[in-house]
Amino acid sequence: MCGIAGIWEMKSGRPVERALIERMVGALHHRGPDAQDVHLDGDLALGHARLSIIDLSGGRQPMCNEDGSLWVTFNGEIYNYRELRAELMGRGHTFKTQSDTEVILHLYEERGRECVNAFNGQFAFAIWDRRKRELFLARDRMGVRPIFYAVYAGRLLFASEIKALFEHPSLPRELDPIAIAQTFALWFPLAPRTGFQGVNELPPGSTMTVNERGVEIRRYWQMEFPSADEFRLGAPHPDDWYADQLLELLDDAVRIRLRADVPVGAYLSGGLDSSVVTALARRQIGGQLKTFSIGFESSEFDESQFQSSVVSHLGTEHRAFVCRGADIGEAFPSAIWHTERPILRTAPVPMMLLSRGVRAASIKVVLTGEGADEILAGYDLFKEAKIRRFWARAPHSRWRPLLLRRLYPYLTGLQHQSPAYLKAFFGHGLEQTADPLYSHRPRWQSTAPLKNLFSDELRERLRGYDPIDEVRQQLPAEFVTWHPLAQAQYLETAFLLPGYILSSQGDRMGMANSVEGRFPFLDHRVAAFAATIPPHVKLKGLREKHVLRQAAAGLLPDAIVNRVKQPYRAPDHLAFVPQGRALDYVEERLAPDALAESGCFAAAPIRALLAKCRRQENLGARDSMGLVGALSVQMLYQQFIKRDVALEVPFGKIG
Repeated sequence: MCGIAGIWEMKSGRPVERALIERMVGALHHRGPDAQDVHLDGDLALGHARLSIIDLSGGRQPMCNEDGSLWVTFNGEIYNYRELRAELMGRGHTFKTQSDTEVILHLYEERGRECVNAFNGQFAFAIWDRRKRELFLARDRMGVRPIFYAVYAGRLLFASEIKALFEHPSLPRELDPIAIAQTFALWFPLAPRTGFQGVNELPPGSTMTVNERGVEIRRYWQMEFPSADEFRLGAPHPDDWYADQLLELLDDAVRIRLRADVPVGAYLSGGLDSSVVTALARRQIGGQLKTFSIGFESSEFDESQFQSSVVSHLGTEHRAFVCRGADIGEAFPSAIWHTERPILRTAPVPMMLLSRGVRAASIKVVLTGEGADEILAGYDLFKEAKIRRFWARAPHSRWRPLLLRRLYPYLTGLQHQSPAYLKAFFGHGLEQTADPLYSHRPRWQSTAPLKNLFSDELRERLRGYDPIDEVRQQLPAEFVTWHPLAQAQYLETAFLLPGYILSSQGDRMGMANSVEGRFPFLDHRVAAFAATIPPHVKLKGLREKHVLRQAAAGLLPDAIVNRVKQPYRAPDHLAFVPQGRALDYVEERLAPDALAESGCFAAAPIRALLAKCRRQENLGARDSMGLVGALSVQMLYQQFIKRDVALEVPFGKIG
């Protein structure tokens, strides 16, 4: 994995200064500490920070084709590069390296923009075509790897991270109020929007072509589901057929993701998803596999006993790390520097600390289980929507809402709530079952009051704006024909997965410590097949990921296969107020003058939240998200707008 950057002075034609592109690449040092280089072509410059994983000696970038007419800077992996390379050689192409990067160049020579359809991988790359004077950017189907860009004053900037763009002195720096509103409603900014005005994110499964005619963005892939009518007559195959097909595809996805010229490890949470991936990897490697896990002091969050069970069963070489609340509080500013966007939960921070431990163990690559919950219906949200539809048939029933208690055994406070409370919390839009956004209404409704934290100035700028309307506008036309479970899965897979899980908890937290995550469940073949699995095979009654449990039956202990889903969570607000005293930076960033300076939040409600924390009160989930969200916005303002951060790395320094 790597970091990429580029500048094109499209209108002025002014030569790009080497020092400028080198500063951009230097800002990405953590993504690629093994080598850094740039290529200048007059008004165009490409940069690359390399994390050497494939062809350690021959894969330096930016890389050109034989005659120098094409140049590429590439972040990611093309997992089927060996097969593509053999096909290209059979058609007369010659290669000077063993890298997957060179495969991109040769396939682009043959297919142009359509080359992306042949790649099985996680990637973000830019190709400069000197003859056409055209720049082509592409991002992988599921949005695993990021690419950001800004077009202004006749200039194009692009990079793997926004901090590299801000190395250009002329790029304006301002928080985006719409992005803040989206985050406090949806948990993330909705692509192409980012946390900063004028800075955009290329959406997943998209390409961007830039030439003298302008900028063209094209969607080349998205998740698609069969219509609900196709499932009305039942499944065309028995359950075990789907399980067998899924396991075969997943096994191959793991196989090609083990391709590397460095050791590959695995994250092991103790849940079903990472355990299946680890079991398949252990079987294929045939030798010792290094695995890593994160645990917590509090039993409310800790899964160590399940991790130990899988380690014992598979015989991996395991390292476990314990994350304390104090660790989260201390590392939070660094996590925000890497997320570059507001967040409502502290969950990214332990993932960053875990990757630090992995890197210290001399591992650069890890397999993980991300994506299974989205494509195979593993989240409580999917079961919740099913119960709410059942409840809606008898909306005045007193016992039907009690079924919701079964979904959240890890939320002890919910187990004793009355039907009236459950209806107030889960009953928003209960009988509007025809609403295509039905599954997500309770989640979005629960965060809606957070806008009461906003300043009068921010509220005025957001007058008349509703983030949910923007979600609706981005839905594909055929969305309304899908089964309700498919609709819910699409909302998670197309929006939350790339917008939060893969960015704030995935790419950014791993690459903060030069660790590449690989996600077999997000192989597009696996995801596309999962979309065709009938809803009742994925969610059988209230048994989530039923088909995966069937597939895993011979791989793992029954206790893991049949374990009820426990979502990954981390300690939140109390991490910022150990022993009732707020950390110094928390007091500073949430002080009235600091809040007034950013202009985003009203001082009174923010200070009231902080006072609750000082009293060690047990804040509810909503208040906790409000506090974390406000603190993250304030940290972004300090680090990126005020530039009050000292994390610069000189160009060329090797860590």
